[in-house]
Amino acid sequence: MLRAIEWIVLGIGSAAAIVYGVRRHRPDRIGPWVLLAGAIVASAAGDVLTALNRPGVADICFYVMFVLVACSLLQLTRVGAVLVDRARLIDLLAFACSALLVVWVFVLGDAGRIGDVSGAYVIGALLLLAVVARVLVAAGRNVSAALLVIGAVGVLVSDIVQPLWPGRLSESGFVVLYLAWGAAALHPSMVRLTEPAAPRPSPRLGRWATLLGVSVATPPVVLLIEAADGTVGDGVVIAVAGAITLLLTITRLTDSVTANGQALKRERGLRQASAALVAAADAPAVDEAVRAAIAQFMPADAVRGVVFALDDRRLTLEAPTGPEAGAPHRSWWIENGDRDWATLVCPLWLEPLAVARPSGGALILRGRRDVLTATRDTLEVLAGQAALALDRISLMEAVGRRDSDLYLRAVIRNSADMMMVIDDDQRIRYASPSLRERLGVDDLPPLATVDDVVHPDDRDQLRRAFRGSGDGVVFCSLVRADGSRAMVEATYRDLREDRLVQGFVVTMRDFSQGREPHGQRPHPGNRDELPARANRRSARHKFHY
Repeated sequence: MLRAIEWIVLGIGSAAAIVYGVRRHRPDRIGPWVLLAGAIVASAAGDVLTALNRPGVADICFYVMFVLVACSLLQLTRVGAVLVDRARLIDLLAFACSALLVVWVFVLGDAGRIGDVSGAYVIGALLLLAVVARVLVAAGRNVSAALLVIGAVGVLVSDIVQPLWPGRLSESGFVVLYLAWGAAALHPSMVRLTEPAAPRPSPRLGRWATLLGVSVATPPVVLLIEAADGTVGDGVVIAVAGAITLLLTITRLTDSVTANGQALKRERGLRQASAALVAAADAPAVDEAVRAAIAQFMPADAVRGVVFALDDRRLTLEAPTGPEAGAPHRSWWIENGDRDWATLVCPLWLEPLAVARPSGGALILRGRRDVLTATRDTLEVLAGQAALALDRISLMEAVGRRDSDLYLRAVIRNSADMMMVIDDDQRIRYASPSLRERLGVDDLPPLATVDDVVHPDDRDQLRRAFRGSGDGVVFCSLVRADGSRAMVEATYRDLREDRLVQGFVVTMRDFSQGREPHGQRPHPGNRDELPARANRRSARHKFHY
């Protein structure tokens, strides 16, 4: 009875440690750990029943324990977990089950025992050790995975040694199981076992397919051999092994079909997005095409928000660090403390020093971490295609502006009116020959602004005029190269929204002969817009007589 109480304390303590570790560390997926806690409870129940001399019921508890552990560890191989090569593990499990069936039938015999050692327990412990060892290989230097392996080794050793030399020392392997698996859930590294990871391509698919085929064919072949000998003594074992291998095979095929369907869906979405991006004529059309593609190959409930930003200089983003810092095409994560939801940033520039779009840009998605991880490569390709479309649009607009500037220069080259094109930042992009002649210069500096050609007394009114929107007329004085002034009437048109112009077009006429152009006086509402010199001259003319 005392031994039974000890097993109860160990089992409940280990299960409680797993539950506490899940509540404290909050892994991305709690299902594997809940199943592991259930396996611990089943194992403890089997040990208690063994201590109470009820081996028949105890065996059932141990079998349940192996099933729960297998389900728990297989949960770690789901898409989005650290063990991403789920297919390889399923192939290995199917082959191990078939190989152990052969050992059971042709080596262990009908009794299923080697001396006093239970063959079923040894086979279950070997399968358990193989699975947790595979998890350790996939997880790398992970303390929790190492503790799971230690617990599996303890079970295997006790299953072999305990029937041969009964006693507390031979049962210490089961104690190691409870302590190691409870500690595995308490260690912070347990979170990494369910962290999302991008799927990797699997080489040598033909060999793995052959291995799976051999595994499926083994149970019928074993049954055929026994039937040929005249007596089928291991029908139940063959049936169970055949059911397990068939279930694993169906799981493997289902995963393959699902993965292939998802890949085709993403490929179709990228194809349609490519066609839409090629036909896109402006940035809103690119934005619409990108959002349509995301809605096609990503579930609607997996995405909380999509931001298509054309200027990443206005964004407050966490720049990538580590190996991704030097990869301009690679996306990066923005962590916000939520394990289930994350933010993925895909840059919209294809080279470190972009020429067509120096402002850059980014495609930002907020969604489920596992879905974003699985589709990260696809989203990076989509962002690259969007960047190409934006670059093409920018280059076409630049060519259009160049052609329009050339056309404008050809039209007004011999015009008597002085004209210039001013950018939104008041830099002079183009000045007509007549304006340069009036200023007495051969050419303006490359980065000349309005302040460089206008008298200081008139700069404020021009800033106010160009700061607003719409067309208008102002009167100002230009500063010539020799320091003299030339008063002009400047008519400006706001064409900043025009895709080809994107600036103010200013036409100026000289009225330095003491009269307003065409013999007309300015509107009374524009009286304040006259240059200071014109107001003084008007006052002298008024009191001349």
